[in-house]
Amino acid sequence: MSRRTDLRFRATTAFQRRLNPILRRLPLQTVLETTGRVSGLPRRTPVGGRRVGGSFWLVSEFGERSQYVRNIKADPRVRVRIRGRWHAGTAHLLPEDDPVARLRRLPRVNSLGVRALGTNLLTVRVDLEV
Repeated sequence: MSRRTDLRFRATTAFQRRLNPILRRLPLQTVLETTGRVSGLPRRTPVGGRRVGGSFWLVSEFGERSQYVRNIKADPRVRVRIRGRWHAGTAHLLPEDDPVARLRRLPRVNSLGVRALGTNLLTVRVDLEV
């Protein structure tokens, strides 16, 4: 990883550490809840994405460096809060999917941020339980 990419990652994650606790408290903010791979505790991350039928789609801006992606690899059972309602599901990492094309179908504000700040995009699909 280049020095510039590493600096971008560090700056973005430092900013998110301060902003995420505020965002995840907002009732209409979409939140992904994973299980901590070491602690076993619930970990909540504000995300941008879109529900399409029985699935919720999002793009991780730092791919497998994202903590929630590492948690998904350890335990794919997750919950997603969409419009204030929690949905259980199973997350799937899709490295073969085109994340840039996927971002075009997701909410614009988040997609612009992911494209601008992201360095290693990775598509994630959560199959929601009915």
